Amino acid sequence: MTNLFQYVPGNSVIHRMNPVTKIFLTIVICVSAFISGNLFYLAGLLAVDLLIGVIAGVPGKTLTIFKGLLKIALFLFVLQILLVRKGTPVLWIITDQGLLTAGKVVLRLVVVCMPLALVLAVTRISDLTNSLVQVLHVPYPYAFTLSTAIRFVPQFLEEMSGIMEAQTARGVAFDKARGLKKFSMLLPLCAPLLISSVRRTDQTAAAAEIRGFRLRTRASGYRKYPFTFLDLAAAVCCGLLLAGAIVL
Repeated sequence: MTNLFQYVPGNSVIHRMNPVTKIFLTIVICVSAFISGNLFYLAGLLAVDLLIGVIAGVPGKTLTIFKGLLKIALFLFVLQILLVRKGTPVLWIITDQGLLTAGKVVLRLVVVCMPLALVLAVTRISDLTNSLVQVLHVPYPYAFTLSTAIRFVPQFLEEMSGIMEAQTARGVAFDKARGLKKFSMLLPLCAPLLISSVRRTDQTAAAAEIRGFRLRTRASGYRKYPFTFLDLAAAVCCGLLLAGAIVL
């Protein structure tokens, strides 16, 4: 689970893009998904997400992310078709409007979440932070906060896994519990996770202060992030996606 948030080295077209371009592409895909209500267009955006993962050389991770999102999407799909009663009945309490709404919700969820995860898989966190500071002139403390939050996600998941293994060794059967019962068993584990998170955050803040965190400026970075032809081509694709969303 934690390796989903780790950078995968490579020399693909997506890897060579400017980190700012990747962020812009992600935002355009997310905005396009919410602008358009056309199911075929949303399915096309999903195909674009999968294509990005294949071009980036991470098809395995893309498939893993897709399978994980499908579990949540299936729950939302069932919830939507049961709650939406408008439209013509198709089967029992299921209506055509409910099926259409459920399809839109599911497709939007997968389309929006996938590029966010893929950007982290093909972009170093340090490059993401430095490009935000140098190119977009984002204040370094804000960029550092964003990158630190992203770095902490796999660490928190790893700590949670360690806590669950320790409880399992003490006789807590997490694997046998299902649904709300398993959720109630996980709630007490939030306390030790919160304590370890606060301790880690305090250590990170102290380390950043020692290394001159407040002295860092936009000119402190040595690496440059120029825009190339690949970024221009990506910008054109973004424009086409956005235009398609508006038209459809």
